[in-house]
Amino acid sequence: MVELLIGKKGTGKTKTLIENVNNAAAVANGNVVFISPNTGRNMYDIKSCVRMVDTSEFDIKSYDEFLGFICGIISGNFDITNIFVDSIFKIVNDSLDGFEEFLKRIEQMGVKFNISFVITVSMAEEDAPDYMKKYA
Repeated sequence: MVELLIGKKGTGKTKTLIENVNNAAAVANGNVVFISPNTGRNMYDIKSCVRMVDTSEFDIKSYDEFLGFICGIISGNFDITNIFVDSIFKIVNDSLDGFEEFLKRIEQMGVKFNISFVITVSMAEEDAPDYMKKYA
């Protein structure tokens, strides 16, 4: 499953995401992963059992690179049940180029490995392309 939390900056997407992270951590039968371009900002709001990954330490330039990054996380830990991604556009340099294919690929990975993905997207909902709306 893939879910997008779409909204303009300041609409509470990250707060909602953190609530979802903590709720998932409370009931998950596996590991919960939180990926962000700045995990220090949310470090004290997220339960300590959640694996936090800070992408600012890596030079991710495209969705293909980010997909490989996620595959690396999954391959190193087969009991992941949930992956939460905050600020996807900050991770891949504010690009929509390749995002539709990325969503299709992680949806396939979610089915294959039984992982739920929740991703925040910073843009007005009315500006979101149709392919995004099916995940909202």
